[in-house]
Amino acid sequence: MNIESISFPEKYKPSKSAVFVRNEISINARKEDIWFWLTNATTWPEWYPNASNVKILDQKDNYLSDGSQFKWRTFNTNIESKVVEFKPCHRLAWVAKGYGLLAYHAWLIIPTVDGYKVITEETQQGWLPTIAKWFIKKGLKKQHQIWLEGLKEKAETYNTHAVEV
Repeated sequence: MNIESISFPEKYKPSKSAVFVRNEISINARKEDIWFWLTNATTWPEWYPNASNVKILDQKDNYLSDGSQFKWRTFNTNIESKVVEFKPCHRLAWVAKGYGLLAYHAWLIIPTVDGYKVITEETQQGWLPTIAKWFIKKGLKKQHQIWLEGLKEKAETYNTHAVEV
């Protein structure tokens, strides 16, 4: 497996999806700090304005873990998600269901000379992405960049040395 490649399940591969977007950013922070903010899902609405009402189901804390199920609202749509890939400080992915769509959203944290490169990719399928793919793709690209910029600001500003991952 290529360290810089998302491991899409066959069903969600970009070639089989109506929508595919990829964004990346460089972050000069510890991988533990990046991971802390990325998996601290209930705080997303504080620094990613396109997320709201994040609730992790059947769990006592705010952090995503392997198999976590969560509900949230994004792009004015209620979404149900489940974490399907969880490799601390390196890989995170979830499948998502919403009105008229199925999605696969993945994240990679890759070491660089001066920090980390964070990549996020998403594929979408279903009738909604099929009929509105240009509009959806443009919105995803823009909002995922905002999400990455918020993650960068949090990870570079708030050190979480005391947090275990």
